[in-house]
Amino acid sequence: MRMRGIKVTAVVLGLAAGAPLTRISGQPAFPFQNPDLPLQERVEDLVSRMTLEEKASQMQDWARAIPRLGIPEYGWWNECLHGVARAGTATVFPQAIGLAATFDTDLMLQVAAAISDEARAKHHEFVRNGKRKRYQGLTYWSPNVNIFRDPRWGRGQETYGEDPYLAARMGVAFVRGLQGDDPEYLKLVATPKHYAVHSGPEPERHRFDAAADRRDLYETYLPAFKAAVTEAGAGSVMGAYNRTNGEACCAHRQLLGEILRGEWGFKGYVVSDCGAIEDIWRGHRLARTEAEASALAVKTGCDLDCGREYRSLTEAVKTGLITEAEIDAAVKRLFEARFRLGLFDPPERVAWARIPFEKNDCPEHRALALEAARRSMVLLKNTDGFLPLPRNLKAILVTGPNADEASVMFGNYNGTPSSSVTPLAGIRSAASPGTAVMFAPGCDWTREDPAAAAAAVDSARKADAVVFVGGISPRLEGEEMRVDAPGFLGGDRTDIRLPAVQTGLLQALHGTGKPVVLVLLTGSAIAVPWEHDHLRAILAAWYPGQAGGTALADVLFGDFNPAGRLPVTFYRSNDQLPPFEDYRMEGRTYRYFTGEPLYPFGFGLSYTTFEYAGLEVPKTAVPAGRSAVITVTVRNTGEIPGDEVVQLYLKDIEASTPRPIRSLKGFRRVHLNPGESKTVSFTITPEDLSLIDASGAWTVEPGVFEAAVGPSSADLRLKAAFTIAG
Repeated sequence: MRMRGIKVTAVVLGLAAGAPLTRISGQPAFPFQNPDLPLQERVEDLVSRMTLEEKASQMQDWARAIPRLGIPEYGWWNECLHGVARAGTATVFPQAIGLAATFDTDLMLQVAAAISDEARAKHHEFVRNGKRKRYQGLTYWSPNVNIFRDPRWGRGQETYGEDPYLAARMGVAFVRGLQGDDPEYLKLVATPKHYAVHSGPEPERHRFDAAADRRDLYETYLPAFKAAVTEAGAGSVMGAYNRTNGEACCAHRQLLGEILRGEWGFKGYVVSDCGAIEDIWRGHRLARTEAEASALAVKTGCDLDCGREYRSLTEAVKTGLITEAEIDAAVKRLFEARFRLGLFDPPERVAWARIPFEKNDCPEHRALALEAARRSMVLLKNTDGFLPLPRNLKAILVTGPNADEASVMFGNYNGTPSSSVTPLAGIRSAASPGTAVMFAPGCDWTREDPAAAAAAVDSARKADAVVFVGGISPRLEGEEMRVDAPGFLGGDRTDIRLPAVQTGLLQALHGTGKPVVLVLLTGSAIAVPWEHDHLRAILAAWYPGQAGGTALADVLFGDFNPAGRLPVTFYRSNDQLPPFEDYRMEGRTYRYFTGEPLYPFGFGLSYTTFEYAGLEVPKTAVPAGRSAVITVTVRNTGEIPGDEVVQLYLKDIEASTPRPIRSLKGFRRVHLNPGESKTVSFTITPEDLSLIDASGAWTVEPGVFEAAVGPSSADLRLKAAFTIAG
């Protein structure tokens, strides 16, 4: 049979293997099978033909096949936080927090496009082999745009840091890269999560109520979600486990109804976090039964259950808890997504379906993973220009618990690379032929080993320099996990200091008189005050992905000039933190913290130097509701090429309500050769100047604002005031 000159087969239509294909006189059996009809007409036709039981079966993360309608089974659950995960070999990029440290939205777009290439290639290969299970579909539960408000949260590694503007810009780039730019078909469906006020504690998430006032909600917790939905057009959103202000996030009238679908005009579908519908009645006790919880969630806007609780929706209809029409609205949104992905259309019509399987783990993507890892490295200390290491060293000791642990480099929600390079392997490969590279682990992440420590110290005495690769591990911080180690609880941290066993070994290594470089593999801020005061150099490498060892060696030996910036504040100790369970932003992050951090948000050193000049702000008052342009010129005053991350911060001088100390409102990563200058321009929108006033409404107040630019939130080289007119 042919339709519009295209041969139609079960695979072409996306049917399950062996499913019947019903045709009448060479034409589609049902209108929804006709790709030339309008999308909404196809959706309406399909849903009208389904029974209540069939509809409920499509609202769970594994949707059953409906053979009589030619509908194949479908697995909604897929992961691609920093590479396609849990679906075989794939390119593994730096963990999300490391991607945020690049401060590079163009790079983020490239990374997300590469990830979606691999996701599409994998999906079509699975279908060709009759596979349609979990981790084989096209709807992906990424990115995580929650605000990393407290360094103790174990899942902060999955986010883009503590700042709502940075999280929004990175999130928008990632969503666009996943979903593609085709006017008719989505490449993938992106799912910003976990909507909306969610950042620990992990052990309490199934029953915890994260309380946030309107100002913190709108000015901190929501902006990244809003940008992902309204600017990038995210096709779905995932709700969080916890409650917010008394209501479960996956059944929240304000979050899902008033804000997401009302204020933002969201037309896509909402999915629960996995097991969160069960939490509504078992954990939060907001419903008495599974059916009651399911009905509540659907009625308030949660269309898809990651779990099996929505099987009870048939009972809920029969007992009057929900109407079939309310279920229809959710099912239509789900099938609209599947139609927009081209899952019911001939692949010849869907450009994304022609991505070859060879795109998976291809040389271009491996090169991009290396470049992303290089750009994510943040140089925190470099006494007297000790780095880069000279090439003529006779011996280097590489030590520390993360020096030769490949799995640590991948972070959580990771894929499986075809190959990877550990820090030890990278250093060995990059060192000069005449340099001996010794290795001694020295210690575990948190446990002492006196014999191993003694061996490391003995080797250090024979070395010209020591590279200690320590930090923590995704085995210690992450999502609701069992951890039996001092300073860690349930995936979170109870102490943000470097584990004591590592500091103790570093002190012994320092005592040999040999220069020590500390490399931190981590998904969050680590307090290293002693290390800062005594060691020659410190580098934050995050969880850098499959090419992390090569990227690290490139930075250590000067083949790449580091320019990553901190997407989070590095505090000195727990003493500087408010209670973990307190979701008020007062005293948190660089925007509200009044103390002296160890390393400030936006901080990062370079092997060259930069000069700022010529800051220009509007000379006349800007009418409220209009945008403003701010420019500054940056020059490389050093002797080698390098990147500078130019950062613009605003401060509201005359606000009528409490305001942040300052807020990031623009950043640009620019490459400059020695002596080269570039003028960087930022456009400030009315939204950038808005606040929640005393009545709870968004407004742009007339008054004076201060614009400040520099290489970090604490190193603002130039400042100038401008006025917003009433």
